[in-house]
This record gives sequence, structure tokens and C-alpha cells, in this order.
Amino acid sequence: MRNIDIRKIREAVTELCLKANFELRRDVLKALKAALKKETSPRAKNILKAVIENAALAKKKRIAICQDTGFVSVFIELGSSVSLSGGDLMDAVNKGVEDAYRKGYLRKSVVNDPLLRKNTNTNTPSIIHIDIAQGDKIGISVSVKGFGSENKSAIKMFKPTASEKDIIGFITEAVKAAGPDACPPFVLGIGIGGTFDHSAYLSNKA
Repeated sequence: MRNIDIRKIREAVTELCLKANFELRRDVLKALKAALKKETSPRAKNILKAVIENAALAKKKRIAICQDTGFVSVFIELGSSVSLSGGDLMDAVNKGVEDAYRKGYLRKSVVNDPLLRKNTNTNTPSIIHIDIAQGDKIGISVSVKGFGSENKSAIKMFKPTASEKDIIGFITEAVKAAGPDACPPFVLGIGIGGTFDHSAYLSNKA
């Protein structure tokens, strides 16, 4: 059994939140540059150039890539041979998020109640998913999903007779309906199968 101090998790979540807000993933940046090379519309080329330049400035100056610094989702793979000490896991994750948004001067958008709308001023609580895995390690992934893209999420319960074409058609229509409101270019997370809630979980994890 391997013992891990809960403070390590708090520190890791803080660093991941800052990195997610300041540094555009390399595969996304590569895709944007490839799109710029293929693009023929002058207006579209200018927009792609601006997005790429923005990413470079954010990384260099350690400022947020986007003014919407997102709702934090944390995915934890907890090894079955891991023992945690020094505190509560959920509390450590939320404290890590709070530390990041304070240190990074990131916008705090989370409210304590969807109807009362009072800001918690910490960007917590975050959404935390925990899966038990084999081994003595902990894997942590952090997503800072902007609320504009979250608001354009879509789900459909298909009949068992639905074809691959039907599924692709639904996804295509969801993208069209989102239009420019979710800040293009889009990255799609698609979850298929299981229950209503599980497919949404798979989508966010993707």
C-alpha cells in the first residue's frame, strides 16, 4: 500500500488548473495551425491568426487564454493500492481549484445555488469524478470548460434501431444549432451508450 499526502493532490490540481487556463494544448494548437494553412477565406484566416497569437501571448504572459475561465471538472483515477492521508480528497480538490483561481487572477464564475445566483468567489465547488483503478498511482485530469460551450451541450435518447448515420446527423445538427455562441473552433466530446447520465459523463471526459 502506497501512502500519499492529500496536499500533493491539492498542489497538482492547482497546477493543472493554471496550465489549462494559460496553455493551449499542443494538439489543439497544431490543429489550428494546420487549419490556417488550408483556409482560403481572408476573414477566417485573420480569425485563426488571432486565436494562435492569443494562445502564444497567454502562455508567455501567464494570463488566461479566454475571459471565461470555466467550470472545473476533475477526473481522478485512484489506485486501489493507494492510501490517502492528511485530509479529505474532495476538500483537497476544491482547495486546489480555489488556490489556482486566486493565484492566477482567474475569473470566478461559480454560484452556490442555480436560482439564488450568489457567487462563491472561489470558482468552487468543482465537479469531481472518481474511478478506482489498479495499482499504486493517482491519475488526475482537469477540464476548465467554458460556460458558453457547456450551455450548448446536447443529448438525445436514440431508439435501438438508430444507425450510425442517425447519430452523426444529430451531432451535426447540434453543432449547427450552437452556431458561433460557443466560441468556435469547436472541440467535440461525444459520449455514446449507457444511461442518460453516463453518456453525458463520457462526453465530458472525452
